[in-house]
Amino acid sequence: MPKQKPTPTDDGPPAPTPDPGTTANPIHPTPTDRPRYTDLFRTPEFTPLFLSSAAHTAAQTLTGLALGTLVYDATDSPLLSALSMFGPSLAQVLGATVLLSGADRLSPRATLTGISATFALGTALLATPALPLWSLFLVVLVQGLVAALGGGVRWGLLHELLPNDRYLPARSVFNMMSGLTQIAGYATGGALLTTLAPRPTLLLGAALYVVAAAVTRLGLTPRPPRTQGRPTPAETWRTNRVLWSSRPRRLTYLGLWLPNGLVVGCESLFVSYEPGAAGTLFACAALGMLAGDLTVGRLLPPTTRRRLATPLLLLLATPYTLFALHPPLPLAVLCTALASIGFGASLVQQERLMKLTPPELGGHALGLHSAGMLTCQGLSATAAGATAQLTSPPTAMTLLALTSLAVTATLTLPRRP
Repeated sequence: MPKQKPTPTDDGPPAPTPDPGTTANPIHPTPTDRPRYTDLFRTPEFTPLFLSSAAHTAAQTLTGLALGTLVYDATDSPLLSALSMFGPSLAQVLGATVLLSGADRLSPRATLTGISATFALGTALLATPALPLWSLFLVVLVQGLVAALGGGVRWGLLHELLPNDRYLPARSVFNMMSGLTQIAGYATGGALLTTLAPRPTLLLGAALYVVAAAVTRLGLTPRPPRTQGRPTPAETWRTNRVLWSSRPRRLTYLGLWLPNGLVVGCESLFVSYEPGAAGTLFACAALGMLAGDLTVGRLLPPTTRRRLATPLLLLLATPYTLFALHPPLPLAVLCTALASIGFGASLVQQERLMKLTPPELGGHALGLHSAGMLTCQGLSATAAGATAQLTSPPTAMTLLALTSLAVTATLTLPRRP
């Protein structure tokens, strides 16, 4: 959800060339030089990539809520409901170990089109009335394996279209689009589930995946892979070892994966916490994420932005500790929106990751971030569901929030001089 060459300055000679396995020295624009959002949409291929991603996100939002509701109605199990919504994330870890080398070695247009088409087919299958529960989870697993490749291809292509200082504003636009799409998707999904049923909502999600595939196929141009060679599991493992060999990159990856994933585990319990208002809670979480991405990606100057990663991660988890008191719905909605502002920390952390990664590994690095983050989210959703089944959803949410705070504090300590 990734490379720059050192640049001469007016004050002295060029900066030394960094170690390609450790860091690349990017250009840091002044606030007045930062790209405007309107400039991004003038970049060739940015708009179709943006629109296809929006359709894909809308489909994921609708189908996730519909599937979670379908499973909860059938089983009355918070664990199985959370797994149905976030189960594809669990498969990301397997995809990251065998498929991720394709992020820089496959054609972006063909790969993204194929991923959306596969999701369309799988979602249509999930809407089948006679589908057994075990078959439903098998489809969810396959979708997760396919999705493991999508993050690296999509964000690698975005960085190819808008490199250096333009990537962070571009990623901010995508994050805000995701927030707005989720707000609309959860609101629409909640209404559809009230008036119709989960299975027709799943079919609507499948249609949106078809739209995403069509926009990708017709809007993007064929382009060669960024790296030569065949994508193989061995190459995936080799590149993962290279990326993991740098301690600064390791800390950055862990900061991107763990605090975020634990809080998503809290969100996975919205259906069992308040079944009639889950769509409202999800929509308000998306609204908070939108506010955080706008603030971090556009309003804050770089010097201020780089100091806010840890405070934002603390904000991400702290409001969920209040769920131990089982607050009334208006207060729960407020806590959810406030907490989600903290998701803006990921933009700061991705900017750091990009500085630490050589260009030829950009797509793979971003794919590893996406796959690891989604895997942690899936594991946290599983842990949240299991804990809620043994205790209660509010208790489980509070425990995961406290764990997220502890992880953030632990990861911050090694970075101090």
